[in-house]
Amino acid sequence: MYGNSPIGDESVGELTPEERKSLRDGLSSVASRTRELLPGEFVVGSEISYSSNGPRATVAVQPPVGHVVSADYSPDGNVDISPDEREDIATELAASAALQVKSAMSDENAPVAK
Repeated sequence: MYGNSPIGDESVGELTPEERKSLRDGLSSVASRTRELLPGEFVVGSEISYSSNGPRATVAVQPPVGHVVSADYSPDGNVDISPDEREDIATELAASAALQVKSAMSDENAPVAK
């Protein structure tokens, strides 16, 4: 799963304060794990937003070169992101960001840093 891809189901309305905190904690864990997997030149951020389909949690990575890569999580009644899901999302997001750098750089271009 590379590139921008939705994760979960989009069928939930407003979150309670406890659910919002739980989702924010899970999202923070994913962002933190993604930072651990990537060098410091990659910028990782996260946010919770609301749309007509309900809440949506997003973790995004801006590689030093290439396009932003993101993963969306839309809770389907249970806002807890399991430890396995957190690891999967972080690993796939880090791999996608690394591939963005690789595809942005060609053999003809000089390296970004020496």
